Amino acid sequence: MTRVGVLTGDGIGAEIVPAAVAVADAAAQAEDLAFEWVDLPFGRNAIETHGDPVPDETLRALDDLDLWVLGPHDSAGYPPQHSGRTPGAVIRTRYDLFANLRPARAFHGVRATAPSIDVLIVRENSEGFYADRNMFAGSGEFMPTPDVALAVGMISRPACERIARVAFEAARARASRVTIVHKANVLRMTTGLFRDVCREVAAEHPDVVVDEQHVDAMAAHLVRRPGDFDVIVTENLFGDILSDLAGELAGSLGIAASVNCSDTKVMAQAAHGAAPDIAGRGLANPVAMILSTAMALRRHGTASADGALVATAGRMEAAVADTLAESIATADLGGTATTQAFTDAVVARI
Repeated sequence: MTRVGVLTGDGIGAEIVPAAVAVADAAAQAEDLAFEWVDLPFGRNAIETHGDPVPDETLRALDDLDLWVLGPHDSAGYPPQHSGRTPGAVIRTRYDLFANLRPARAFHGVRATAPSIDVLIVRENSEGFYADRNMFAGSGEFMPTPDVALAVGMISRPACERIARVAFEAARARASRVTIVHKANVLRMTTGLFRDVCREVAAEHPDVVVDEQHVDAMAAHLVRRPGDFDVIVTENLFGDILSDLAGELAGSLGIAASVNCSDTKVMAQAAHGAAPDIAGRGLANPVAMILSTAMALRRHGTASADGALVATAGRMEAAVADTLAESIATADLGGTATTQAFTDAVVARI
């Protein structure tokens, strides 16, 4: 029995997280595997019941779990007293989920701007230029006067080394190509250090072909020739922007899967947000959440040498691809299926 935490979250989380659970259960049953889903308070509902979007009860439970599914959160809509660090940042920091892996690939049956795209963006998730991640205490943004705002970006050698190793190991399981993305022509010390450390790790992987790009050029190349790239490794802010671009090039952010992980823990979290404007209407696309859950199961299964978990992930991914190939899709992809109807179709294929 594999225990998996479930944090449903806000907005469309109440629709897409149960969809991912249903698909995972169906795939697991086909592999004679069972999950114990551990429901944990999280998000706006947790504010109402526990006075905190990420209660201590939830964190204590996650301490004993290596794998969980995190739904989207709408922290911008929380009461002012809960406007500090986002729930996702609290969890990422506590468990040092330093690697954010975001694949983007086109599916048959989905109209893609870039049909040849099949990339994995490996994003450093703990430092960089995001203010909620780069300081020991407090934020990396501050205002010395009401008319001046400053931001501190942090890049460290250990963080660069460990994300680079994740990228090169991932490349060995794919097409053995890594592109290092930086802006060292302008941000010479910070992204220059990132580039230099990635080059050092590259020297330990002579079987992997390596190139590098400035981030602005990388955005242009993804649009013009996405099929030329395999694994892209970059810092936090650049990775966030490039992965959203890549997701849209593949067809929609609604299919953009993502996991946040450390060496021992993995969290499935779709790249998109809570979309409160369509919540409860059956319009939400569950593909990203389903595929994020499959990614998490695959990564955990690989790390723990659990072949059944890896096979379960494969069944989930294949069933989603087969369903989309038959032009069954939600409205954001041009289809007419509701969230539930799409989920039912995926389960039926399993």
